[in-house]
Amino acid sequence: MLDADQGQPLGLDGKGLTIGIVRARFNDAITSTLEKACLDELRALGVAEEDIRLVTVPGALEVPLALKAMAAGDDHFDALVALGCIIRGETYHFELVANESGAGVTRVGLDHQIPIANAILTVENEDQAWVRAEPKGRDAARVAVEMANLLDELS
Repeated sequence: MLDADQGQPLGLDGKGLTIGIVRARFNDAITSTLEKACLDELRALGVAEEDIRLVTVPGALEVPLALKAMAAGDDHFDALVALGCIIRGETYHFELVANESGAGVTRVGLDHQIPIANAILTVENEDQAWVRAEPKGRDAARVAVEMANLLDELS
C-alpha cells in the first residue's frame, strides 16, 4: 500500500517486530558494512534492540540453513534478513554460490511463510560491493519491516 501523497510505502513502522539477521563472514569488511547499515536502519524504523537477533555463518552457502533454523525454531521472527557478498572470481564457483544461496533463501521464505530480505550482494568486483554495501543494508531493513507488516495485514 502506498501513501497517496508521497508514493512511499506504508508499513515502515518496526515497533513490536522481531527481526532475525544472518550475516556471512566471507568478505567480512563488506558484510560488516551491510550489517551496520541494516542494524542502524532497523533501529531508525523503531525495531527495539532486544527484538533483533544476529547470527553469523562462514559464507553465503550457509546463510539459508541458518535462516531455516531461525524460521523453524521456537523463537518467533516477523521477518528475516540475509546478508552476504559474493564477488565474481575466475571460476564457475561464483555462479554456483550465487544461484544456490539465492534459491535457498527463497525456498526458506516460501516453506516457512516468512518474509526474508535478501541482501546477499552478487557483484563483479570489490568496488561494486563497496558501492552497494551501505544502501543495500538499509534497503534490507526496510524490506523486512514492510513485508512483516504487509503479511500481518494480509493474515
